[in-house]
Amino acid sequence: MHSHPHSGSHISRVLRVSLAVTLAYIVLLIVAGIKAHSLALLSEAGHNASDFLALLLSLTAVYLQGRPPSSTKTFGYHRAGVLAAFLNAMGLVAISFFIFYEAFHRLAAPAQIHARVMIWVAAAGVIMNGVIAFLLYRCSRDVNIRSAFLHEFGDTISTAAVIVGGWVILFTGKVWIDSALSFGIGALILWSAFGIVRETLNILLEGTPRGMELQQISTAIAAIDGVNDVHDLHVWSIGSDTHALSCHISIADIPPSASERILRQVNDRLREGFHIFHTTIQFECAVCEVAHGCVIPTSEQVGHLH
Repeated sequence: MHSHPHSGSHISRVLRVSLAVTLAYIVLLIVAGIKAHSLALLSEAGHNASDFLALLLSLTAVYLQGRPPSSTKTFGYHRAGVLAAFLNAMGLVAISFFIFYEAFHRLAAPAQIHARVMIWVAAAGVIMNGVIAFLLYRCSRDVNIRSAFLHEFGDTISTAAVIVGGWVILFTGKVWIDSALSFGIGALILWSAFGIVRETLNILLEGTPRGMELQQISTAIAAIDGVNDVHDLHVWSIGSDTHALSCHISIADIPPSASERILRQVNDRLREGFHIFHTTIQFECAVCEVAHGCVIPTSEQVGHLH
């Protein structure tokens, strides 16, 4: 058995607090934007509304991940968090391109910017987003929470840039600085989003978990006394921090009590060396037909086997 440093209840509590604070800031942005006739602040309200939806999606995924396995969902709902992270990352990609579009539009048609209101409201945003990002960072081992953290971290950086830009605009009157900052912020968000997209797609496509090498795992198993050969080896992620393994292991024709010792040593090595806790291992003492080149047949191929 293994434990995680942050329980689902703690993560849920952080997400609920983050949702409440984000909603309050959205209301502040709308009120300030209307009062100051500021399109920039109203746009920021829309940006934070997307963060609110991302946090809500992450909270829903955390709830689903905590549900026990069933006869139809034998691995439980670990992938719910991965799907939420993928959707959040795609949302970040969409936001970054929207920022690029708006920044280009502002360069072509500069708008009057209320710099003082912009600075004070952005300062409140830095504090709020910074606190939320810090809380999420402490729980960010899960890819779902890490995607929510990237949302908030990107907002913290972008809002801080808004403050700097506001001061420069206030003293120089050069409104193009706002658009230039927006291009940089959009690029940062896009770069962060691609990392999450790549990781979640690897999990959804049953790829080898990040940081693991099949050859190293095979070598570690083969080094155990009594193991003659390892083949048909597969390692994948059930969730962002839950890995599984299946393989065939060739051993001598020995009593079950002796093979049990080998199985125990294999599982111990996988847990200690690779943090793999869910294994399906098939022992063989004869030549395996899929050794060194397993092919997973389709249903049509199975039908033509004789």
